[in-house]
Amino acid sequence: MIKCILIDDERNALEMMEWLLKTYAPQVQILAMCNSAEQGIEAINRYKPDVIFLDIEMPKMNGFDMLEQFDKLFFDVVFCTAYDQFAIKAFRYSALNYLLKPVDPDDLKATIKRLEDRKTLPTREQFDLLLQNIQHAGKTTPQRIALTTNDGLIFVPTSDILYCEAESNYTHVVLTGGKKILVSKVLKDIDEALSGPDFYRVHSSFLININRIKKFVRGDGGYIVMDNDATINISRSRRQEFMELFSKF
Repeated sequence: MIKCILIDDERNALEMMEWLLKTYAPQVQILAMCNSAEQGIEAINRYKPDVIFLDIEMPKMNGFDMLEQFDKLFFDVVFCTAYDQFAIKAFRYSALNYLLKPVDPDDLKATIKRLEDRKTLPTREQFDLLLQNIQHAGKTTPQRIALTTNDGLIFVPTSDILYCEAESNYTHVVLTGGKKILVSKVLKDIDEALSGPDFYRVHSSFLININRIKKFVRGDGGYIVMDNDATINISRSRRQEFMELFSKF
């Protein structure tokens, strides 16, 4: 049984989340429903939940300010947000759980499954990374990303990523210096987090950092040579689009 607290300044949002959890996640027990950050802090200290479902935009004290009141987080956090697509990418960079309002039942069930499978609690570094990335959402590629592995999280500069290669339900993230990290996410998830001006999906199995391309070879169907001399084929369906992108350099 997962014990949780709901924190949202909108009564309708609280009631909807309560209904969604009771309907689609009966393994979750609601300990308290709070309509302010202040009430949330009191309830967290009293009930010691496993997880809180936290609205970000609240009067007087928002969700981030509320979390700052705790010296150490002994609970997991699921942010409930109406942020736009650019800010959503910031959550992915930080490897933190979020639900986009209005909450979709399938997204909720997937989030509960991640909570059940999670081995470690979120870190202060993840929240710092989230805040930093939200402030620059949609403007530039964030400087760092949190990569989820079987052992926990690894924080790496995005500029150090050469390319990402799919392997079944995992992804190999290849860094400068020869380091390779096995990430417990499919390439599609990595693509959604990294895709933008600096990263491009050239193949169903490869996502590359275009700033780390050493050479593009037109022959043999077209392939790329990366900074570490690795060669990566470009899929036929992506070739024309990539050529147009590549011609801008």
